[in-house]
Formats: sequence, C-alpha cells, structure tokens
Amino acid sequence: MSDKQPTGLAGNEPVHLRIRGGKELKGIITLKTSKNAAVGLLCASLLNHGVTTLRSIPRIEEVFRMVEVLESIGVEVMWLPENDLEIRRPEKLLLENLDGVAAGMTRSVLLLIGSLMHEADSFRIPFAGGCKLGDRTVEPHLLALKEFGADIVATEDSYHVTTSRQSAPERIALYEAGDTVTENALLAAACSDGETQIDFASANYMVQDLCFFLQELGVKVEGIGTSSLRITGVSHVRKNATYSPAEDPIEAMFFIAAAVTTNSEITIRRVSTDFVTMELLKLRKMGLGVTETPRYKAENGQTDLVDLTVHKHDGQLRALTDKIHPLPYPGLNADNLPYFVPIAAVARGFLVTGPTEFEPADVACPPALRPASLLLIGMLAAPGTSTLRNVYPIERGYEDLAGRLNTLGADITAQGDASK
Repeated sequence: MSDKQPTGLAGNEPVHLRIRGGKELKGIITLKTSKNAAVGLLCASLLNHGVTTLRSIPRIEEVFRMVEVLESIGVEVMWLPENDLEIRRPEKLLLENLDGVAAGMTRSVLLLIGSLMHEADSFRIPFAGGCKLGDRTVEPHLLALKEFGADIVATEDSYHVTTSRQSAPERIALYEAGDTVTENALLAAACSDGETQIDFASANYMVQDLCFFLQELGVKVEGIGTSSLRITGVSHVRKNATYSPAEDPIEAMFFIAAAVTTNSEITIRRVSTDFVTMELLKLRKMGLGVTETPRYKAENGQTDLVDLTVHKHDGQLRALTDKIHPLPYPGLNADNLPYFVPIAAVARGFLVTGPTEFEPADVACPPALRPASLLLIGMLAAPGTSTLRNVYPIERGYEDLAGRLNTLGADITAQGDASK
C-alpha cells in the first residue's frame, strides 16, 4: 500500500500548455478509464461497509476532488500501484465535516445524495460545480429521489436533504433519461427494501459500470444496457469488493478527432466499441478509413473492447449531407458531438461555416471540459505556436493528456507561466 497521493485545489498556480502545432501524430495510445464512471463508483463505494478496491482509476482533478470530499467525511482512501484506489468507510460518516470547497468544484457531488440518503435522516450537500453548460437543472434528480423518500430543498448555497427511509417504490419513470439522474436512482434503490423498476433510464457507459459494480456488492440489477432497469435492493452491504471500470469512450473520440484533424495514423487501444458505434459509422460515411481488431473483454468481464486504427485521409473527407446530432445510447454520445467540429473543419463540403484553416492562437480554456479539449485539438493542427491557458478544465477529465500526446509526436510543454 502506498501513501495517499497529495492533491491541491485549483487555487494553485494555473497550468498553461504551449503547443507547437502542425505536426503529424503516429504511434499507439492506450485509453484510460473514464471520469464519469470513476466518480459514480466513488460515491457508490459509500454503500459498502467493507473494503472497496477500484482498479485503474484515472488520476484526474475530478477524481481528486471527490476523494477530498470522501476523506472529509471520514473515509480512508489510498492510492495503490497501477492507479488502484482502496476505500474504507467508517461505521458513521462525519457528514457535518463535508468539504464544501472540493464538493463545489464537481457536479458529481449530486451523486452523494443517492448514497447518503441511506446514511442519515438529514444532511446538506453543497451546490454542484463542474462544467458550466448553461442552466443544468437538478429538478430530475429531486423528482427521482423523492420517490425513494428524499425531500430536497435548495437553500442559499446547498441542498438540504431529509429522508423518510420508506420502502422502495415498485416502479418509477425518470423525468429525463440523464446519466447522473439514473445513477442517483440506482444508488437510492440499491439499499432500499424491495424491488424497483426504473423506466426511461440511461444505458450509457458510466451507468452500466455502476450497475456492474452494484452487482459486485450483491445488489440484483436486471436490464443493464436497456432503458428499463429492475433493482432488488439489499438493506446492508459489508463485503470486500473489487471492480475495474471500462475504458473511456469519450477519450477514444478525443484521440480519433486528434488523428483526423492532424491527418495522422494512430492506433487507439482498448476502445469501448459499443459506445462509439454511431460515431464510427458517421466517420466512415465521411470517407475515413478505420480498422478494428476482433472484440475482447475489458477487465470488468462485461464491456467489449477493440483496438482501433485511424488511417490518414489526406484531405479526402466528405461532409455529410444530414445533420450530426446526439441521441441516447446506443446513439451518438452528446459528449462526443463536439469532436465533430474540428473533424468537419478538415472535410470537403458544407458542414461548418467560416474559415477552416487552423491558425495558432493564445486562448484561455473555457470552463467546460469537452470544449476546452477541442481547442487543444485545433492547436495540434495549427502550424506554429499556440498557448492554451489555465487547463484545469482539461485536467478534470483527462490524465496527463499533454504527455500522452507527446508520445504520439506532439510538441506540448506545460508551464506555470506561459509568458516565460
């Protein structure tokens, strides 16, 4: 066992990236597991009074913030070799000590409600932070959790949650098929007495990972991969559980887009193929050459993976005639939609408006993770030197992205002060 990895909040000196673009990428990159699965599993670990070990968790800022939140309420979290996390919760969580600063920097803190409603009759959760994507309402969470006996009132800076510990509802329909809404309902159902069917559920990758982990805890979950989930809860969980989340399909799309935008050939290992099916179909219709290995299983024994090679297109991509838009799984993932912007910029035909030649620039990262990573892709393609300032939004979701791109031939340096 190693000492816990020290992490600092974003108040430290911001990191900037200097990118010398216009270089062809080549080589092999292995994907990390996903931010979205990791934070959901961390919240779910609170259901277990035994020892939880999560394998190959990405060392990213979103995970660090959630670890800080768990530690503040008395949970022991240790980083082990190979990016494994060992989690031991106390018999009684110190909810009054919850770290509001760390919690306020991640939207994932909402998932604590589904876990903690089994723990206390009353508690407070700070308002969620994370990506700033307009007015992302929490109303679907409130409506879903109310079915399980949670009454949630928004105060000036937090959600005040009171619970009635009622039996699980026989059937609920979610107000929207959101990923975190579905996860919160799953967490609420997992330790509630009785059987619950959740309709209009998300079947996205992080939801499936959570379902597989709950099965490891002894919770019966049926319908995984569909929009209707049936959960038979258990009143108390105490077991030593180990789980390995699958690799990140959104990170896969980042590297696909980076290869296409820079007209490069790279091989991406451990791609969760079922979660990029529509994306690859669109790209092949645009004329992109993509080859895949036969399928093999992820470490969780459930998710299908392939190794995927993106071939050079040499400027022969064609714009699609129809609209590219997201749909719930198994459709095109909403988080992957933005990556079609730089791809469209190098395609022939009308798909984006304005100049499509990439030029170097000095830009501050937007607060949302995916748009921030798009700027990095554009800078990789732009001949000359660009600067991307304050890349904390990227570090929220991608582990050592600059270093890994450099192994493919990129030229990126990280600096505390990009003016030097």
